[in-house]
Amino acid sequence: MKIMMTGNYASAYGAMAAKAEVVAAYPITPQTSIVEKIATLVSSGEMKCQYVKVESEHSAMAACISASQTGARAYTASSAHGLTLMHELLIWASGARTPVVMSNVNRAMGPPWSVWADQHDTMAQRDTGWMQVYCDSNQEVLDSIIMAYKVGERADIMLPSMIIEDAFILSHTMEPVDYPDPELVEGYLPSFDPRFRLDVDEPYGFGSLVMPNWYMEFRFKINEAMEKTRGAILEAEKEFEETFGRSYGGLMDFYKCEDADAVLVLAGTVASTAKHVADKLRSDGKKVGVARLRCFRPFPYDEVRQLAKMTNIIGVCDRSYTFGHWGPMATEVKGALYGLADVPTVKNYIMGLGGKDLTPEVLEKVFVKTLQLKDTGLDTEIEWIGVTGHGGW
Repeated sequence: MKIMMTGNYASAYGAMAAKAEVVAAYPITPQTSIVEKIATLVSSGEMKCQYVKVESEHSAMAACISASQTGARAYTASSAHGLTLMHELLIWASGARTPVVMSNVNRAMGPPWSVWADQHDTMAQRDTGWMQVYCDSNQEVLDSIIMAYKVGERADIMLPSMIIEDAFILSHTMEPVDYPDPELVEGYLPSFDPRFRLDVDEPYGFGSLVMPNWYMEFRFKINEAMEKTRGAILEAEKEFEETFGRSYGGLMDFYKCEDADAVLVLAGTVASTAKHVADKLRSDGKKVGVARLRCFRPFPYDEVRQLAKMTNIIGVCDRSYTFGHWGPMATEVKGALYGLADVPTVKNYIMGLGGKDLTPEVLEKVFVKTLQLKDTGLDTEIEWIGVTGHGGW
C-alpha cells in the first residue's frame, strides 16, 4: 500500500511493520515526529506495543536494553545531542548483545546551535558496536528497519542497529512509500526469540563483573559478530528483494563506476544528488561515478577494494569531521586501501556541515576538481568546501 509520508513517519511505520514490542524514546528536533507518530499509532490501537515514557534519551536506551533482555523487540529514535547523551548505554547495548533498533535523524552538534543535517552525531558513535545504515530515501528508511531486526536478531550476531536519515531532507519531506503487506513481513521477519533472557524461572546473571583474563574474550566475540554482519546484510537484502521487490545495493551502492575516471564516495541523501550530477557530466563526456556508502558499520572494505579496481581517482565527501587528519569516511577508505598495489589517488572533501546546501552546482564543481587530479596530481589531501573566506563557493 502506497502512502505519502515523511522520513520520520517512515521510521514510525517501519517500527510498526517490524512489530516492535517496546518503544522508549524522548523527543528532540528533528526526530520528534517519529515518536509522536508512534504514540498516535499506539493510542489508536494500530500498533500493538508498550510505549515507555522516559525523562531522557539515556533512560530511553536503558529501557530498550532491559526490554530486549526480556526477549522483547525494542525500538527507539533520537538525534544529535540526544544520541550523544546515550553514548554510555550505546556501548552497553552492544556489550549486552541486545539487538535494539534505533532511528537517528542526522543533525549537527552544537555549539553554535544547529538543527540541520550533518553526520557528526552518528560518526562520533562509530566505535560503540552498533551497525550503521545511511539511507537516501524514505522507502529505504522503512525497509532498513525491518532488515535491521532480521540481521541483528540472528543468534550468531545479536547486535544493535542505527538506521540513519538526514535532518529535514528526509525527516520532514514527503515521498510515496510502500507500506509492506504485514503477512509478508511476518514471513520475512520471525519473532525475536533469544536463547538467554531475563526470566524468573530460568535465572542468569547479565553484565556482571568479569576478570581481566575474560573481558577481552567478550570484546572479541562482538568483533566476530560484526564481521559476520557483512554477509548477513547481503543475505537479508537478497531475501528482502525476493519478497518485496526492492534492494539498495548492499553495503556500498555503485553507480556508473565501472569505467569512471573519478568516483565520489558519499553517504546519505547527497548521494542521490550526486547521481543526478554524474548523469549530467556523463552526457558532457566526463566519465564519473558515485559510490554510495550505505553501511558505515560494518565498514565495506571489500567493496572499497573493488572500487579501487574500477577507477584511479576517488573523492571521499565527508559530511562530518574529526580532529585527527582526514574525515571519518576518508580515514576508513584509506585504511581499506592501505598496502594494496596500484592504490588510487584519494582526496577528502569536508562539506555540508550544519546543513550547508550541497546543491548540484556544488557537487559538479567537486566532481570537476576530482577529475582534474588526473592531470595535476594530488594538490592537497583535504579540502573544506564552502568555508567563507577560504575559497568557499
